[in-house]
Amino acid sequence: MTEYGRGSGSQPWHPEDPLYGDQGYTGQQYAQQQPQQSQPPYGQQQHYPEQQQYGWDPSQGAGGPGPYAPAGQGGTYGGQGGQYTGGPSEYYEYDTGTTGYPQQQAPYVGEQHTGQHEQIRQQQAQAQAQQQAQAQQQAQAQRQAPARQEPPEEWHPDPVEDKISLFDDQEDAPPAPVDDEPEPREERGRGRERRGKGKGGREKTKKRRSGTACLLVAVVLVGVVGGGGYLAYDYWQTHFGAAPDFSGEGSGEVQVEIPKNSSLTTMGQALQKAGVVKSVGAFTEAAGKNPKGKSIQAGTYTLRKEMSGAAAVEMMTNAANFLTIAEGRRAVQIYGAIDEKLGLPAGTTKDIAKNQAKSLGLPEWANSDPKIKDPLEGFLYPSQYSAGKGTKPEAILRQMVARAKENYAKQDLEGKAKELGLKSPLQLITVASLVNAEGMTHDDFRKMSRVVYNRLKPTNTETNGKLEFDSTYNYLKNQSKLDLSPKQIRAFDDPYNTYFYKGLPPGPIGNPGEQALKAAMDPEPGDWYYFVSINEKTTFTKNLQEHQKLVDEFNKSRKTQ
Repeated sequence: MTEYGRGSGSQPWHPEDPLYGDQGYTGQQYAQQQPQQSQPPYGQQQHYPEQQQYGWDPSQGAGGPGPYAPAGQGGTYGGQGGQYTGGPSEYYEYDTGTTGYPQQQAPYVGEQHTGQHEQIRQQQAQAQAQQQAQAQQQAQAQRQAPARQEPPEEWHPDPVEDKISLFDDQEDAPPAPVDDEPEPREERGRGRERRGKGKGGREKTKKRRSGTACLLVAVVLVGVVGGGGYLAYDYWQTHFGAAPDFSGEGSGEVQVEIPKNSSLTTMGQALQKAGVVKSVGAFTEAAGKNPKGKSIQAGTYTLRKEMSGAAAVEMMTNAANFLTIAEGRRAVQIYGAIDEKLGLPAGTTKDIAKNQAKSLGLPEWANSDPKIKDPLEGFLYPSQYSAGKGTKPEAILRQMVARAKENYAKQDLEGKAKELGLKSPLQLITVASLVNAEGMTHDDFRKMSRVVYNRLKPTNTETNGKLEFDSTYNYLKNQSKLDLSPKQIRAFDDPYNTYFYKGLPPGPIGNPGEQALKAAMDPEPGDWYYFVSINEKTTFTKNLQEHQKLVDEFNKSRKTQ
């Protein structure tokens, strides 16, 4: 066993020394326990696996050329790699079998083997001690060394999806943690990855959600503001701004019907629907500025397309442009009015009506009786019509027929005719023409209608089924007389003479208005057979005696005038 020099002389290695190795194990004990082994001949190489493992060759001992170097010769100490520099009296023997005392000797093989194991254990202990020292030094160096700074990460712009947000959610981004000691690179990498996939992903999701919510709020706000702005603009335009309007006199031709008792707004709506004016406001504003606007009458107007409001009002209030037909007028009277209005020779419109009656748009049930004097009678609806310069008679007649047909279509003429015991809708129009001709006012119409239906009854004994209306005789004579001789009237044979023939005349004797038609369809209940009109007042009676008293009174009043 190699001695560890501690002083000027040789001293034994105390077992308590930490570098001693495994306590309780000595070369003497090992030598006693091992069987005697034969030593190889001198000069032959003896293999020690442990020595080869640690890079030590026994043939290269520090004490000399071999294990039996002379005692007085110095050598190198191979166990720790250092050199011995003492004199001849201070030396180490290297694996010579001595333990520092010449008188104590051990067998060569045992001492040599024991020294080898002790050296191996010493080297292992030293290696472990060095590893521990290095580990401690590294830990201390890490604690004392300044925190390593991570290289700055490359900046990348946020994805486009993150830019949807209109406002950043600052509360969702906690402050970056500050570590006293730098975390290992691998852990920091994983931490960033977790942040990117975990909380970072949630932050992006929140931002996207926040951006979508803000976008929806913005859209709603824009819609509310836009809708409010539109309503405000519309209110301003309606109440304070100038109404949209066309310019000029317009072009083309269009017919517009203005019902009775229509307000200016209703008129404007009808004109706008027909394309005459651009807006209701354009018409009402122009009508309000023109005093004539208040005199716009119900009727059928022939106007132009895309007229300015002022032009439409002017055309509708200029009497020179219109022809007004009163209720109950006969066809021959209307023909004469058209000729006069248009400046045509007398009889021009009458001839056109006779020749073009079938092409003016009459309903199918209009010409049901060949004895009818004028097929247009009863279908020239009383109203106001456009009859300006250059208007043709047939255009005016066509307007009148269209207006009558439109109004009659609104009524259940056929059903009412059957209900009242009449043969056709034409007979119902005929009753209405009689009511309109005999009645003085609209209040008389329903009672007058009852007189007609009472006299048409087969059980009528008062007049024996005859109407005996003076208006029918005046119609066929084209006159309007009051003083008629009953004897003369009863002797005149004509289908329209109700004194000569029972029942209704072949057709209407005039063109009834709306009120007369309603009265014909809804007569007032009563037993009246007679009536007399005195001073614009009509009195109805049930028998001939009462009627004669009224006639005498009427004749007396006429004499005093």
